[in-house]
Amino acid sequence: SSDEKQDSSWKKCDFETDLCKALHESNLQPGWIRKNGRSGMGPPYSDHNGGDSAYFLSLSSETQSSSATLRTNVFLPTTEHVCQITFHYWISKMSATLIAGFQKHSEDTITNIWQDSGELQDQWKVNTITINSTEKYEV
Repeated sequence: SSDEKQDSSWKKCDFETDLCKALHESNLQPGWIRKNGRSGMGPPYSDHNGGDSAYFLSLSSETQSSSATLRTNVFLPTTEHVCQITFHYWISKMSATLIAGFQKHSEDTITNIWQDSGELQDQWKVNTITINSTEKYEV
């Protein structure tokens, strides 16, 4: 984390006040909710640091759909053309799969760049994905 603190382009997203400017309300498909451990809506009951007041996004247990998507704002390429996104996640359903995809604006297809097909884990996990792009893209 020391290199991120020195980089002025590094942005932290923690969902405390909004959807982090990386996600627009219109990008939040039905089923996704912003909650914290005090919401009383089932696990997880805290964030990845153990705090029950910190907010995170969760897929509602009332969702009838078999899938739901979140899309970031458009990322612009940097001079190094590399972006790292670190995220914490929790899988609380049996046979669930969480996928991160990448879509260049010049293409119609989404390329899967990471996935975890976990069983009921009841614990926070962390992952970092690295994206190398010379053009605009979304994750």
